[in-house]
Amino acid sequence: MPAVKEYPFYLKSTVILFGLILLVYVFAQLADVMIPLAFSAFIAILLNPVSNWLQEHKVPKILSICLAMLLGAILLTGLFYFLSTQIIQFGDSLPTLKKKFGEMFITFKDWVAATFNYSVQKQDKLIKDAMDNSQALVGRTLGNVLSTFGLIFVVPVYVFLVLFYKTLLLNFIYEVFSEENSKQVADVLKETKSAIQSYIQGLLIEMVIVAAMNSLALILLGVKYGILIGVIGAILNLLPYLGGIIAISLPVLMATVTKDGYTTQLGVIIAYLVIQFIDNNILVPRIVSSKVQINALISIVVVLLGNLLWGLSGMFLSIPFVAVLKIIFDRIDTLKPWGKLLGDTVPTRPKGAGWTKTRKKAVLPEDEVKGKS
Repeated sequence: MPAVKEYPFYLKSTVILFGLILLVYVFAQLADVMIPLAFSAFIAILLNPVSNWLQEHKVPKILSICLAMLLGAILLTGLFYFLSTQIIQFGDSLPTLKKKFGEMFITFKDWVAATFNYSVQKQDKLIKDAMDNSQALVGRTLGNVLSTFGLIFVVPVYVFLVLFYKTLLLNFIYEVFSEENSKQVADVLKETKSAIQSYIQGLLIEMVIVAAMNSLALILLGVKYGILIGVIGAILNLLPYLGGIIAISLPVLMATVTKDGYTTQLGVIIAYLVIQFIDNNILVPRIVSSKVQINALISIVVVLLGNLLWGLSGMFLSIPFVAVLKIIFDRIDTLKPWGKLLGDTVPTRPKGAGWTKTRKKAVLPEDEVKGKS
């Protein structure tokens, strides 16, 4: 058997780096096609158990897929209807809130001028420059939001086709790899499907519970539009770590505009900290309970990279995508270190330090014998 040629590390790392750059470039250029396909794949995996259950009960394949999609559409429509009624109520009070916020902003600028000797004119110029520089960012964000709404018309078609051609797609993946690897491929596909279903279902249940806790806390504290802000906070909570920071700022800002003093704001901060503690230590481990746990550092990095690559859609798709990568890495021996890097299992000490300590213990008796002889 001929020996396999071993290439230098710098050459392999360079090839991998260029491959990643090319892959990211292709994903960025094909965003309009890849984003709907990515959402469709995740939704299809989520609806697959419903479709399979209907088919097991003698419902024709096409009809079972349509019924599963109809069920998902009804749930989604109910959520949007609930949010729209809350947004209409918020819109009625928007002029009053805008006026109060303007008065508070003028008071704040006067305080900055008196405290830091920074004139109001200079502050206005600084704000104007910041607004001019942020126009491109606002335009890009608006474009991302519009493209996300555009998914509503494309995704259902893709979801139907993915579910309809599911067997064809699975057979293609099996046939790409050699026959001796078929068991390993089957394990990866099974774990991937299970992880995505567990992740999405768990997140939806977690979102409902967090929304209820947020809304109840804000209503008890007397914050206006507590239900709307609580639900928005629960949706933002789907973005790891970054979403929680934005979610807590919304009710604090609303309380600042609509109430006197700072007691309510302090109550909001305490309530949200308690809810976050319950979420992180009880809900996520017990309800989300995904087979794949991504550590905090990687979560933040991939969410930011997802935003740079695909905007708002990329932020939501980044964590499930990395979860799939971790499953694949954990099943391939040469990629297992990368799987450990993505995971949240923290070793008690570095491997090198443990190896050195063990080695010294093994060598020490021989040295002592030599010294005595």
